[in-house]
Amino acid sequence: MKKDQIIELDVTDLNNLGCGVGRYEGMVVFVKGAVAGDRVRAKVIKVNKSFSAARLEEILTSSPVRLADDPCRAPLACGGCVYRHITYDEELRLKREYVKNAFKKAGLADVSVLPTLSTGRICGYRNKGQYPVTATKQGLRAGFFAQKSHNIIPADGCAIQNASFAPIVGFVCEFGSTHGWSAYDEETGKGLLRHIYLRVGEKTGEIMLCLVINGDALPDSKEFCEAVRIKFPAVVSLMINVNKKNTNVVLGERFVTLSGKSYIEDELCSLRFKISPDSFYQVNRDGAELLYNAARERAALTGKEVLMDLYCGTGTIGLSMAKNAKKLCGVEIVGAAVECARENARQNGIANAEFFCDDAGDRDVILKAAGGIRPDVVVIDPPRKGSTRALAETLASLGVPRIVYVSCDADTLARDCTWFDELGYEIGEVLPVDMFPRTGHVESVVCLTRK
Repeated sequence: MKKDQIIELDVTDLNNLGCGVGRYEGMVVFVKGAVAGDRVRAKVIKVNKSFSAARLEEILTSSPVRLADDPCRAPLACGGCVYRHITYDEELRLKREYVKNAFKKAGLADVSVLPTLSTGRICGYRNKGQYPVTATKQGLRAGFFAQKSHNIIPADGCAIQNASFAPIVGFVCEFGSTHGWSAYDEETGKGLLRHIYLRVGEKTGEIMLCLVINGDALPDSKEFCEAVRIKFPAVVSLMINVNKKNTNVVLGERFVTLSGKSYIEDELCSLRFKISPDSFYQVNRDGAELLYNAARERAALTGKEVLMDLYCGTGTIGLSMAKNAKKLCGVEIVGAAVECARENARQNGIANAEFFCDDAGDRDVILKAAGGIRPDVVVIDPPRKGSTRALAETLASLGVPRIVYVSCDADTLARDCTWFDELGYEIGEVLPVDMFPRTGHVESVVCLTRK
């Protein structure tokens, strides 16, 4: 096989990067945009020893799971919705298979993986958007970075973002263009407007608009705030974020409130949460309720247990279970998140919750947070890199009867489950939850029970 060669092949699989997988003369070929069941004509663009990559040129025979119409108007170069070409039922099946394969690769093929749970909503579910800004001959433009590049493509056709975002982004660009605002240039480090950052509380309808700027102040800020107030009354929090560093990190450390509140609020699992611009909140509110309810079911609390929430963030998972526990103890290493968790507990009148800023992997920290006794149930929701062997050994040494593991990465979940298996825990049924429809990501929850 050679670069630029035109080949025909049958596509037999689809990976979580949105590439159809087939074979040509024994070699694995990845074809972006192809779907299992397609027969395609493709142009080879890269050849390695063990695989090659090809660009889709023509669909010769269409797969039965291929959608006739693409619901997303964003350009294919976006790369965000890797499953935009297929039916949602097929996507849910693939995500279950992805989780099953992760456990199989980890040597846990006998672990049962349930069908993927979903709200069924696949459009408009994202309550958070970050749009980089660039300068064009027609004025300022904001969108998304194309996959594997920093070229900005339009975002007004994005199917998964909240529908309220696109008009606001368009207005900011129009206002900035007519008032001479410059766009930040990554190469020179010059220019004012870097990102347009939006959050919405879906249950409350409150919107936060934050402009990330390479400077200390926003020109024409009074006129801008008044224009936003009139045109978008749902925007109750209008802020700037100062980021003058030459970095690809979106947010700087300093926020300034221009108009309204410094936060928005939303309701989740019958609780009300304050959401500051830098606090963590699940981007799919309805999906989060599904996930948290599944975690609560597996915790099987009776009101007598000491519940510990490790990697607790702003406390959303633990607080959603607190009414069913004797005591909730949350541990999180990020101080600002701990303060948010404490405020969320106060705001919802939850008096049996305490939150500690410390390392969740330390045995002494766990015992101290639990009041010197062994917690009855531990919930862990680590970042994508997973938990640590040290934490697994700590929980096992304490003899914690039940551990509910919430994961955003099936591979690290499966790896960590091998540790708990070795340390004497039975792995329950794994439930995939589709928090991010049309993308290649899937959450999972599993209960680990002391043998």
